[in-house]
Amino acid sequence: MGENAGDNQVKENLLQLRCHFTWNLLFEDTDIPDLEVRISEQVQYLDIKNPMGMHNLLAFVRHLKGHNKEALQSLKEAEALIQTERLGKRSLVTWGNCAWVHYHMGSLAEAQTYLAKVENACKEYGSPYPYRMECAEMDCEEGWALLKCGGKNYKQAMACFAKALEGEPENPDYNTGYALAAYRQDLDDDNISLEPLRKALRLNPENSYIKVYLALKLQDVGEQAEAETYIEEALSTTSSQTYVFRYAAKYYRRKNCIDKALQLLHRALETSPSSAYTHYQIGLCYKKQMMQLKTSRNRQPTRKHSMQALAQQAICAFEKTLKLRPTFEIAYVCLAEVQAEIHRYEEAEKNFQKALNMKDLAAHLEQDIHCRYGYFQQFHQKSEDKAITHYLKGLKVEEKSFAWRKLLKALEKVAERRVQQNVQLVESTSLLGLVCKLKGQMEDALLFYEKALRLTDKMKPEF
Repeated sequence: MGENAGDNQVKENLLQLRCHFTWNLLFEDTDIPDLEVRISEQVQYLDIKNPMGMHNLLAFVRHLKGHNKEALQSLKEAEALIQTERLGKRSLVTWGNCAWVHYHMGSLAEAQTYLAKVENACKEYGSPYPYRMECAEMDCEEGWALLKCGGKNYKQAMACFAKALEGEPENPDYNTGYALAAYRQDLDDDNISLEPLRKALRLNPENSYIKVYLALKLQDVGEQAEAETYIEEALSTTSSQTYVFRYAAKYYRRKNCIDKALQLLHRALETSPSSAYTHYQIGLCYKKQMMQLKTSRNRQPTRKHSMQALAQQAICAFEKTLKLRPTFEIAYVCLAEVQAEIHRYEEAEKNFQKALNMKDLAAHLEQDIHCRYGYFQQFHQKSEDKAITHYLKGLKVEEKSFAWRKLLKALEKVAERRVQQNVQLVESTSLLGLVCKLKGQMEDALLFYEKALRLTDKMKPEF
């Protein structure tokens, strides 16, 4: 009875800690292998001032895999940094994680030892709580952990960095985290990350990692000359090269310099062969080359063979991506689109369905998947009815994103054509009314709905 009581008290104290075991880090179990690879690579190749957080996150991921001894090894590396660096309040995260891992290994005495370290630090720093600190340093550590764990965590990560910045608005680390979290959420033409990225670079002028992100954002808003300057500066340094290569490659792919992009991506693969993101970017490059070839005026006999070869290279890259990260929804869509281009429709359908059936998708992703599946039905399967169904499903997702606007345009085009060709005239006219309504053009919407009603009346049988 006494032993259980001691266990319960330790557990109660553990739950008060601020560390990876109590932060609500959201990701799928199938993401864990890829997440472990990404964190290990960042520890090795990304130049960061405070690697303690990466060692902590790596320890947490290894614990989730059931590898508690390896988790403790990562935590020892984090503890070593506490001895050599002046980490102050951030140390509580490492000690909290140590307490949790020892608890899960059944070592209550060790867990209590680390709880005591946290308690003493809380007293020293004047915290009103015995086992937790409410401070900017802890908000920042939580923000970085959330940011590294994928898209479901970005909004909360941004909130953590924003909270940290309230007390220290010019802190370089907090500004970097906030800017990167903003960039990850910066959909379409929102541009919420442009100024935060500029500020982060002003406070971290040698940070190549920030430079490539800022270059990509400037490319989004059409500031090509400034973007090119930052890309060239980033590529001229040896800092964080693996990451610079990846994101500079994205910049060159979007600029239609595909060969340059592929060259950089293959250089990135030399140090990170298990990076799902790098393989995905390679797939996008081959996919773009394939589509450029398809729309070119070159009708030489080798063209079909070249398209097949490019398609196969893209397929291999996307399949490798999905082997490394099975929940990478857009990789399924890209794979399906390439398969559709070479008439492998059955395989394309299966991959589209995998993406469509994923749960808890961000609104803009769900819209994008419905839009691209609608294109597949309309242009490859010649089923306008199914295409319309998915355009409407996407539009029901309430977020006015770029994908939402693409859905609206696609629906408008197919409805206009059906009206011109006298296909299901009532329904098609009503769809045009819906398009106008969603655009906010209420008078035009009313005219289309009234026209649809008149058409309905004409079709009624006379007695």
